[in-house]
Amino acid sequence: MSMEQVAGQWKAKRILKHALQSGKVSHAYLFYGASGTGRTAMARAFAKALFCSAGGDDACDHCLECRKFENGNQPDLLTIKPDGQSIKIDQIRDLQRELAYRGSGTSRKVYIVERAETMTLQAANSLLKFLEEPLSPIVAILITDNGQAVLPTIRSRAQWVPFLPFSASEMLQTLIEEGTPPLLARAAVQLSSGLDGAREIIQQNTFAEIRNVVIQLGKESLTRFTAGMITAQQQFFKTDLASETQLLLSLLVLWFKDMIQFQAGRQESIVYIDQLDWISKHAFNRPIESWISCIEHTLEAGKRIRANVSPQLAVEQLLVNLQEG
Repeated sequence: MSMEQVAGQWKAKRILKHALQSGKVSHAYLFYGASGTGRTAMARAFAKALFCSAGGDDACDHCLECRKFENGNQPDLLTIKPDGQSIKIDQIRDLQRELAYRGSGTSRKVYIVERAETMTLQAANSLLKFLEEPLSPIVAILITDNGQAVLPTIRSRAQWVPFLPFSASEMLQTLIEEGTPPLLARAAVQLSSGLDGAREIIQQNTFAEIRNVVIQLGKESLTRFTAGMITAQQQFFKTDLASETQLLLSLLVLWFKDMIQFQAGRQESIVYIDQLDWISKHAFNRPIESWISCIEHTLEAGKRIRANVSPQLAVEQLLVNLQEG
């Protein structure tokens, strides 16, 4: 994968491509931003471009070095991850010995430190000495959720590269391009703050089935109260889906939000787009304030479950509240 193939993150790409194009590659980079924004994928893509023999602003994907990288045969790329809850000094010392062992020739070496903020103080200080006296040409890529949590003296010696949260539209486009069914993708991106989380939701075998239950439950809870109770009992709580009550409630919140979106004329933002005909006929049956109350009732049901109230009891009480408006 090249940097251009990594989803989104135009700012990070611009910084890294400029470094490659100008030949002014820093000896250390700090990739910071929320998990799921493509930091690790970009780190590997940047490392690949650094090894690429074509000499452009991105990996060419064709040269011998790129093929070696893709096949996992790049010996000059090293990765460090936390050993348990932290990165320890022995790991940094092993890294230094490994890089020294591989010689001080002209070939470039790259190491990636994942969750850099978990380095112990001793490990961070050991890495600092390594950064202050780099064995050129060695490039460090430090990955972290929070750049401010990294030792200040390390932060000051690294080029900061920001990774911004994906917008829902960006995630949706990426998931669809990856072959995800659009209807599932539209819901998943609303339930997650990043692509990794959205992918995990979609990969749940029960996700599509729960979505179908929510559609039926959403309709019946507003127009056929008794049928809604039966649906909740027969199609959810008496099945293998019963352990996913919080997911059911989250999807139900999106159902009520769609009513508000339709009233506001934002049809492009509707999650249950396959139910647009039904939504168009019922969205104005209640004022926006009533739909907001439905959302609040649903969120409250989730809180009750987290407080150890029986999930079935909480959902049944929710259906009563939804009927009353």
